[in-house]
Amino acid sequence: MISGVLYALLAGLMWGLIFVGPVIVPEYPAILQSTGRYLALGLIALPLAWFGRGRLRQLSPQDWGTALALTMMGNLIYYVCLASAIQRTGAPVSTMIIGTLPVVIPVFANLLYSQRDGKLAWSKMVPALVCIAAGLVCVNIAELSHGLTDFSWWRYGSGILLALVSVVCWAWYALRNARWLRENPDKHPMMWATAQALVTLPVSLVGYVGACAWLGVQQPEFALPFGPRPWVFVGLMVAIAVLCSWVGALCWNIASQKLPTVILGPLIVFETLAGLLYTFLMRQSVPPLLTACGILLLVVGVVIAVRAKPEKPMVVPASEM
Repeated sequence: MISGVLYALLAGLMWGLIFVGPVIVPEYPAILQSTGRYLALGLIALPLAWFGRGRLRQLSPQDWGTALALTMMGNLIYYVCLASAIQRTGAPVSTMIIGTLPVVIPVFANLLYSQRDGKLAWSKMVPALVCIAAGLVCVNIAELSHGLTDFSWWRYGSGILLALVSVVCWAWYALRNARWLRENPDKHPMMWATAQALVTLPVSLVGYVGACAWLGVQQPEFALPFGPRPWVFVGLMVAIAVLCSWVGALCWNIASQKLPTVILGPLIVFETLAGLLYTFLMRQSVPPLLTACGILLLVVGVVIAVRAKPEKPMVVPASEM
């Protein structure tokens, strides 16, 4: 349990970096950031795949199809929507919308996977979910009170919608990925992270070329293929690919094998906390009182969720059936 929580914490620290990427290069379209990030990840995965080719041969065609579906939903589509949302609403607002994942995932895990992981009584889950939800509300109120530059209802509303789509994508990814890992305990988490990174390469390459072609028509003044700040963009994409996509996925895969899904879900709050930490570091300011109270509520909710123990369903012996 302790090692699983620590791996989930490290994954959250890595994933929190994705919220500052779009802020560093706001002039780059979200589709270019997403495909660029995963193109870098796919290239990095090539030597890793070569050294781990023995383990990768153990995967069936169905496993590769699952890896492709996971990387499309949890990587490409998720990050396109998230980067667009951050550019429209600002990093704190999008971070807190993604922060609803600790509420969304345990609920669906309890509904969908209780027969396998055991059912966590709602009476034990509700206090944790209430604390997390209250913390999210506090931080949202505090951040929205600062106001937004160049505000328009269409831009803000579309950003909220895109952030919600990101929540759906990542919730599906987390549940489906955890299910595969729990069903395949003989498969190494590093191999599974490498497999997902590897299938990203052809998809992201086609996507990046398509994005460049689209930008060449829509924004002919945009310098292609790496934009107006090529070294910053390329360095940022490589850093996010290594830290967020590969190291973060590896740590999360290990945590997924060690923890029940219903307990794993609330630990995604570490990503939200890390995103807020990095955002305030970039602002060079400390969180206001209401934001600090919200963060404290988030932490309390996670502690309550981790301490709760799911009860395994009773197995009836065949002789009694």
